[in-house]
Amino acid sequence: MPHDGQDIAMTASPILENLLDLTGAVIAPVEQLLESAKESVKSRVMKDGRVSGGLVEQNQAAAHGLAWLATYVESLRQMNGWAVAAKAEDKFGETEQLILQIAFGEYLAQIKGGIPMSQGEILRLTDLGVQDNLNSVEIITLVQSANTQAARSRLVELMQDQNGATMFGTSGLDEELEMIRDQFRRYALEKVEPFAHEWHLKDELIPLEIIDELAEMGVFGLTIPEEFGGFGLSKASMCVVSEELSRGYIGVGSLGTRSEIAAELILAGGTDEQKQNWLPKLSSAEILPTAVFTEPNTGSDLGSLRTRAVKGEDGDYSITGNKTWITHAARTHVMTLLARTDPNTTDYRGLSMFLAEKAPGTDENPFPTEGMTGGEIEVLGYRGMKEYELGFDNFKVKGENLLGGEEGNGFKQLMQTFESARIQTAARAIGVAQSALDVSMQYAIDRKQFGQSLINFPRVSGKLAMMAVEIMIARQLTYFSAREKDADRRCDLEAGMAKLLGARIAWACADNGLQIHGGNGFALEYKISRILCDARILNIFEGAAEIQAQVIARRLLG
Repeated sequence: MPHDGQDIAMTASPILENLLDLTGAVIAPVEQLLESAKESVKSRVMKDGRVSGGLVEQNQAAAHGLAWLATYVESLRQMNGWAVAAKAEDKFGETEQLILQIAFGEYLAQIKGGIPMSQGEILRLTDLGVQDNLNSVEIITLVQSANTQAARSRLVELMQDQNGATMFGTSGLDEELEMIRDQFRRYALEKVEPFAHEWHLKDELIPLEIIDELAEMGVFGLTIPEEFGGFGLSKASMCVVSEELSRGYIGVGSLGTRSEIAAELILAGGTDEQKQNWLPKLSSAEILPTAVFTEPNTGSDLGSLRTRAVKGEDGDYSITGNKTWITHAARTHVMTLLARTDPNTTDYRGLSMFLAEKAPGTDENPFPTEGMTGGEIEVLGYRGMKEYELGFDNFKVKGENLLGGEEGNGFKQLMQTFESARIQTAARAIGVAQSALDVSMQYAIDRKQFGQSLINFPRVSGKLAMMAVEIMIARQLTYFSAREKDADRRCDLEAGMAKLLGARIAWACADNGLQIHGGNGFALEYKISRILCDARILNIFEGAAEIQAQVIARRLLG
């Protein structure tokens, strides 16, 4: 039955006939457009037969626009693959069909008319030096008839019928991963979501009880091989866990990220002795790690780090310098610390990675270890682990804790972790976006204005529909990158795309969610105010959106 205030005509299913034939037919044309754009941009940035960094910077808008176009093309490819697989498993119901057609209708329209790289930066095809030749019958049909108000209204009607479900539409993951999702969704609903807003408002650290419980559930050793005390599960499982915990609170969802980065560093670059020593402790959460890379004057330019490590006659190192934006620094036991061991270098080639041990601090004395000081950075959101500035003055690190036992490999070792870190950040973004949809949809149902629920107004339901659609797009792109990682294939491109798009979607969902709340959304007592603050960081950490687009563009251009 239609809900109060809805036009009865809206309840008739507006799904396009032969939908999968339509979506399947547009993949090749958009791929061809991407190839044309790639060649066009490449012609602007090539010098002496090679891609010139200087020319890429001069043509930054076009290069970054190419990254966004490629991300949209991959999104459509993965959404079509998701739908085909769902159809084969008899899981391609009305909800899935509406999500698919709205996704294709909207993203094709944006490719043709303008892709938002940010709120004030719109990519046009002419910026890439190509013309809009996406004029096939299938493309025009989808652009004109797929993302309609009738389709959005019907999708939200189905969403109301499914209110309380874990997600709207099938995930495309196997039964084992969905069982993991259910376990962590239940935990988040019971132990995280009811308390997260208070932790945020009071700017409190996440209780140690939560960390202990997550350790018992295996969060910190999820992807660490069994031989080192972990569970040896897939990166896809990491995505599901990160997504559901972040849906409860991004701080809790991010606890595992610290261990994931540290474990990746040790697995990829550590000696056998370092693996045997550190990985079981990380897996059990006997020790908590933090990543200590960024410096006050370097930001994303890690190659220019100045913190120095000097080797003494005893073989141990003394660290001197300053670091900033260090997450969860006070409570942790070990720092993956990047420092310059070769003073004669000024770029990445002189950097080394250390497993620098420290004593965990208390509220009264957060940094008790000799040679180390720190101060808290007050932040808008992402508060549960806190951010710090650190100072090192002849801070001692054992020589045996030089990662890999060889100097000069720090930057290379760090680069090897970025795929997993960005996949997990994309998953956290999905969780934040989903939490925005959760609270906004419930508010729109409960809030009455002009004699009816907000959800019955088309522009409100339209926002909710687009949240659900874009969350599914981000999911499929993220799961794809995780599968590539699990298959041991290079996936920095795919992981970067997932992080780039996921972060934008999280912010859009939080911003639209606050708009649905109206003035109440601006009040600190409402959860959406926290979700908005939390969502904003996703476009910055683990590679700011501009850096992410730059990395993707350089890969695309070869």
